[in-house]
Amino acid sequence: MALIGYVGAFLMGITLGAMGSGGSILTVPLLVYGLGVAPMVATGYSLLIVGITALIGAVIQYRQVAIRSATLFAVPSIITTYATRAYLVPNIPEYVWGIHRDTGIMVIFSGLMLVSAVMMYRTESEYSSTSVSHPVALILVEGVGVGFITGLLGAGGGFLIIPALVLLMRIPMAMAVGSSLFIVALKSIIGFMGDWQSGIVIEMPMLGYFIACTVAGMVVSTLYVPTKLRVNRQRVFAIFTASLAVLMMMKELL
Repeated sequence: MALIGYVGAFLMGITLGAMGSGGSILTVPLLVYGLGVAPMVATGYSLLIVGITALIGAVIQYRQVAIRSATLFAVPSIITTYATRAYLVPNIPEYVWGIHRDTGIMVIFSGLMLVSAVMMYRTESEYSSTSVSHPVALILVEGVGVGFITGLLGAGGGFLIIPALVLLMRIPMAMAVGSSLFIVALKSIIGFMGDWQSGIVIEMPMLGYFIACTVAGMVVSTLYVPTKLRVNRQRVFAIFTASLAVLMMMKELL
Protein backbone atom coordinates (compact mmCIF):
# COMPACT_ATOMS: atom_id res chain seq x y z
CA MET A 1 0.00 0.00 0.00
CA ALA A 2 2.91 2.35 0.68
CA LEU A 3 4.23 1.71 -2.85
CA ILE A 4 0.79 2.53 -4.26
CA GLY A 5 0.81 5.72 -2.22
CA TYR A 6 4.16 6.88 -3.61
CA VAL A 7 3.32 5.92 -7.22
CA GLY A 8 0.04 7.79 -6.79
CA ALA A 9 2.00 10.81 -5.55
CA PHE A 10 4.09 10.80 -8.73
CA LEU A 11 0.98 10.59 -10.93
CA MET A 12 -0.65 13.34 -8.88
CA GLY A 13 2.33 15.61 -9.56
CA ILE A 14 2.03 14.92 -13.28
CA THR A 15 -1.65 15.88 -13.24
CA LEU A 16 -1.11 19.04 -11.19
CA GLY A 17 1.71 20.21 -13.44
CA ALA A 18 -0.18 19.50 -16.66
CA MET A 19 -3.48 21.10 -15.70
CA GLY A 20 -2.75 23.43 -12.78
CA SER A 21 -5.57 21.75 -10.88
CA GLY A 22 -7.14 18.43 -10.01
CA GLY A 23 -4.08 16.45 -8.98
CA SER A 24 -4.00 17.78 -5.45
CA ILE A 25 -7.48 16.39 -4.79
CA LEU A 26 -5.87 12.94 -4.52
CA THR A 27 -3.35 13.88 -1.83
CA VAL A 28 -5.59 13.21 1.16
CA PRO A 29 -6.96 9.86 -0.13
CA LEU A 30 -3.42 8.70 -0.93
CA LEU A 31 -2.20 9.63 2.55
CA VAL A 32 -5.21 8.10 4.33
CA TYR A 33 -5.76 4.89 2.36
CA GLY A 34 -2.26 4.35 0.98
CA LEU A 35 -0.05 5.40 3.89
CA GLY A 36 -2.37 5.07 6.89
CA VAL A 37 -2.32 8.73 7.97
CA ALA A 38 -5.26 9.92 10.11
CA PRO A 39 -7.66 12.09 8.03
CA MET A 40 -7.29 15.26 10.13
CA VAL A 41 -3.49 15.01 9.99
CA ALA A 42 -3.61 14.17 6.27
CA THR A 43 -5.38 17.45 5.49
CA GLY A 44 -2.47 19.31 7.09
CA TYR A 45 0.19 17.24 5.34
CA SER A 46 -1.67 17.81 2.08
CA LEU A 47 -1.19 21.56 2.38
CA LEU A 48 2.57 21.20 2.71
CA ILE A 49 2.85 18.63 -0.10
CA VAL A 50 0.65 20.53 -2.53
CA GLY A 51 2.18 23.89 -1.60
CA ILE A 52 5.77 22.81 -2.28
CA THR A 53 4.82 21.01 -5.49
CA ALA A 54 2.75 23.90 -6.83
CA LEU A 55 5.51 26.38 -5.97
CA ILE A 56 8.01 24.44 -8.08
CA GLY A 57 5.49 24.24 -10.91
CA ALA A 58 4.84 28.00 -10.71
CA VAL A 59 8.58 28.73 -10.84
CA ILE A 60 8.99 26.52 -13.90
CA GLN A 61 6.02 28.24 -15.57
CA TYR A 62 6.79 31.74 -14.25
CA ARG A 63 6.20 33.32 -17.68
CA GLN A 64 2.62 32.04 -17.53
CA VAL A 65 1.76 33.62 -14.17
CA ALA A 66 -0.47 36.71 -14.14
CA ILE A 67 0.98 38.12 -10.92
CA ARG A 68 -1.41 41.06 -10.36
CA SER A 69 -4.60 39.11 -11.05
CA ALA A 70 -3.38 36.07 -9.12
CA THR A 71 -2.50 38.22 -6.12
CA LEU A 72 -5.99 39.75 -6.04
CA PHE A 73 -7.47 36.26 -5.77
CA ALA A 74 -4.75 34.90 -3.50
CA VAL A 75 -4.83 37.45 -0.66
CA PRO A 76 -8.32 36.65 0.73
CA SER A 77 -7.74 32.96 0.04
CA ILE A 78 -4.46 32.93 2.02
CA ILE A 79 -5.97 34.72 5.00
CA THR A 80 -8.96 32.38 5.12
CA THR A 81 -6.86 29.23 4.72
CA TYR A 82 -4.52 30.23 7.53
CA ALA A 83 -7.35 31.20 9.89
CA THR A 84 -9.21 27.95 9.19
CA ARG A 85 -6.17 25.77 9.89
CA ALA A 86 -4.98 27.70 12.93
CA TYR A 87 -8.29 28.31 14.71
CA LEU A 88 -11.19 26.29 13.27
CA VAL A 89 -9.76 22.84 12.49
CA PRO A 90 -8.07 22.31 15.90
CA ASN A 91 -11.41 23.00 17.61
CA ILE A 92 -13.57 20.59 15.62
CA PRO A 93 -15.07 18.18 18.20
CA GLU A 94 -14.40 14.45 17.87
CA TYR A 95 -18.08 13.81 17.11
CA VAL A 96 -20.44 16.12 15.23
CA TRP A 97 -24.11 15.09 15.17
CA GLY A 98 -23.04 11.57 16.12
CA ILE A 99 -20.55 11.26 13.24
CA HIS A 100 -16.83 10.90 13.96
CA ARG A 101 -14.88 13.82 12.53
CA ASP A 102 -12.57 11.52 10.50
CA THR A 103 -15.56 9.91 8.78
CA GLY A 104 -17.15 13.30 8.22
CA ILE A 105 -13.96 14.71 6.70
CA MET A 106 -13.64 11.83 4.22
CA VAL A 107 -17.34 11.94 3.24
CA ILE A 108 -17.17 15.70 2.63
CA PHE A 109 -13.90 15.21 0.78
CA SER A 110 -15.42 12.59 -1.51
CA GLY A 111 -18.22 15.03 -2.30
CA LEU A 112 -15.61 17.67 -3.13
CA MET A 113 -13.92 15.17 -5.44
CA LEU A 114 -17.18 14.75 -7.37
CA VAL A 115 -17.43 18.52 -7.80
CA SER A 116 -13.79 18.57 -8.88
CA ALA A 117 -14.43 15.87 -11.48
CA VAL A 118 -17.31 17.84 -13.01
CA MET A 119 -15.23 21.04 -13.15
CA MET A 120 -12.22 19.25 -14.67
CA TYR A 121 -14.35 17.60 -17.34
CA ARG A 122 -15.18 20.96 -18.88
CA THR A 123 -12.99 22.09 -21.79
CA GLU A 124 -11.23 25.41 -22.31
CA SER A 125 -13.87 26.56 -24.83
CA GLU A 126 -16.63 25.92 -22.28
CA TYR A 127 -14.77 27.99 -19.70
CA SER A 128 -14.18 30.80 -22.16
CA SER A 129 -17.66 30.93 -23.68
CA THR A 130 -18.74 34.09 -21.83
CA SER A 131 -17.52 37.67 -22.11
CA VAL A 132 -19.44 39.06 -19.14
CA SER A 133 -17.28 41.08 -16.76
CA HIS A 134 -17.51 40.51 -13.00
CA PRO A 135 -16.92 42.85 -10.07
CA VAL A 136 -13.85 42.65 -7.86
CA ALA A 137 -16.08 41.86 -4.87
CA LEU A 138 -17.17 38.58 -6.46
CA ILE A 139 -13.55 37.60 -7.05
CA LEU A 140 -12.71 38.33 -3.41
CA VAL A 141 -15.69 36.28 -2.22
CA GLU A 142 -14.62 33.29 -4.30
CA GLY A 143 -11.10 33.68 -2.93
CA VAL A 144 -12.49 33.41 0.60
CA GLY A 145 -14.58 30.36 -0.37
CA VAL A 146 -11.64 28.53 -1.92
CA GLY A 147 -9.51 29.43 1.10
CA PHE A 148 -12.07 27.88 3.45
CA ILE A 149 -12.23 24.66 1.41
CA THR A 150 -8.43 24.47 1.34
CA GLY A 151 -8.19 25.09 5.06
CA LEU A 152 -10.85 22.57 6.04
CA LEU A 153 -10.00 19.73 3.66
CA GLY A 154 -6.39 20.33 2.63
CA ALA A 155 -7.29 20.47 -1.08
CA GLY A 156 -5.44 22.92 -3.28
CA GLY A 157 -8.67 24.05 -4.94
CA GLY A 158 -7.15 24.56 -8.37
CA PHE A 159 -10.28 23.09 -9.99
CA LEU A 160 -12.18 26.08 -8.56
CA ILE A 161 -9.43 28.64 -9.09
CA ILE A 162 -8.97 28.10 -12.84
CA PRO A 163 -12.67 28.67 -13.74
CA ALA A 164 -12.61 31.81 -11.56
CA LEU A 165 -9.50 33.15 -13.30
CA VAL A 166 -10.88 32.42 -16.78
CA LEU A 167 -14.52 33.40 -16.27
CA LEU A 168 -14.27 36.18 -13.70
CA MET A 169 -10.89 37.71 -14.51
CA ARG A 170 -10.72 36.96 -18.26
CA ILE A 171 -7.27 35.33 -18.05
CA PRO A 172 -6.37 33.00 -20.99
CA MET A 173 -6.36 29.32 -20.07
CA ALA A 174 -2.58 28.98 -20.53
CA MET A 175 -2.00 31.84 -18.09
CA ALA A 176 -4.67 30.50 -15.73
CA VAL A 177 -2.78 27.21 -15.25
CA GLY A 178 0.43 28.92 -14.15
CA SER A 179 -1.48 31.48 -12.07
CA SER A 180 -3.42 28.70 -10.36
CA LEU A 181 -0.17 27.01 -9.33
CA PHE A 182 1.08 30.33 -7.92
CA ILE A 183 -2.11 30.83 -5.86
CA VAL A 184 -2.22 27.21 -4.65
CA ALA A 185 1.42 27.42 -3.58
CA LEU A 186 1.00 30.58 -1.53
CA LYS A 187 -2.20 29.66 0.28
CA SER A 188 -1.20 26.05 0.91
CA ILE A 189 2.22 26.81 2.37
CA ILE A 190 0.97 29.72 4.49
CA GLY A 191 -2.06 27.65 5.49
CA PHE A 192 0.28 24.92 6.72
CA MET A 193 1.82 27.51 9.02
CA GLY A 194 -1.51 27.37 10.85
CA ASP A 195 -0.98 23.64 11.42
CA TRP A 196 2.57 24.32 12.55
CA GLN A 197 1.22 26.85 15.02
CA SER A 198 -1.24 24.22 16.28
CA GLY A 199 1.59 21.73 16.90
CA ILE A 200 1.29 19.26 14.00
CA VAL A 201 3.96 16.52 14.07
CA ILE A 202 5.91 16.04 10.83
CA GLU A 203 6.23 12.32 10.07
CA MET A 204 9.56 11.69 8.40
CA PRO A 205 10.85 10.14 6.20
CA MET A 206 7.39 9.26 4.80
CA LEU A 207 6.44 12.86 4.14
CA GLY A 208 9.78 13.57 2.48
CA TYR A 209 9.40 10.60 0.13
CA PHE A 210 5.86 11.63 -0.76
CA ILE A 211 6.91 15.21 -1.55
CA ALA A 212 9.85 13.97 -3.65
CA CYS A 213 7.57 11.73 -5.74
CA THR A 214 5.04 14.52 -6.25
CA VAL A 215 7.69 17.06 -7.23
CA ALA A 216 9.21 14.58 -9.69
CA GLY A 217 5.83 14.17 -11.35
CA MET A 218 5.36 17.95 -11.47
CA VAL A 219 8.74 18.49 -13.16
CA VAL A 220 8.10 15.74 -15.72
CA SER A 221 4.68 17.10 -16.66
CA THR A 222 5.59 20.78 -16.89
CA LEU A 223 8.64 20.07 -19.04
CA TYR A 224 7.46 17.20 -21.23
CA VAL A 225 3.64 16.98 -21.46
CA PRO A 226 2.48 18.76 -24.67
CA THR A 227 -0.34 21.27 -24.12
CA LYS A 228 -2.51 19.68 -26.83
CA LEU A 229 -2.65 16.41 -24.87
CA ARG A 230 -3.83 17.98 -21.62
CA VAL A 231 -7.57 18.32 -22.27
CA ASN A 232 -8.06 14.65 -23.16
CA ARG A 233 -5.98 13.55 -20.17
CA GLN A 234 -7.93 15.95 -18.02
CA ARG A 235 -11.22 14.30 -18.94
CA VAL A 236 -9.85 10.82 -18.29
CA PHE A 237 -8.59 12.00 -14.91
CA ALA A 238 -11.98 13.57 -14.17
CA ILE A 239 -13.73 10.23 -14.75
CA PHE A 240 -11.17 8.47 -12.57
CA THR A 241 -11.63 11.04 -9.80
CA ALA A 242 -15.42 10.68 -9.86
CA SER A 243 -15.16 6.88 -9.68
CA LEU A 244 -12.74 7.05 -6.76
CA ALA A 245 -15.01 9.53 -4.96
CA VAL A 246 -17.96 7.15 -5.17
CA LEU A 247 -15.85 4.26 -3.81
CA MET A 248 -14.61 6.43 -0.95
CA MET A 249 -18.10 7.53 -0.01
CA MET A 250 -19.36 3.93 -0.05
CA LYS A 251 -16.44 2.81 2.11
CA GLU A 252 -16.99 5.51 4.71
CA LEU A 253 -20.78 5.23 4.88
CA LEU A 254 -21.19 1.46 4.55
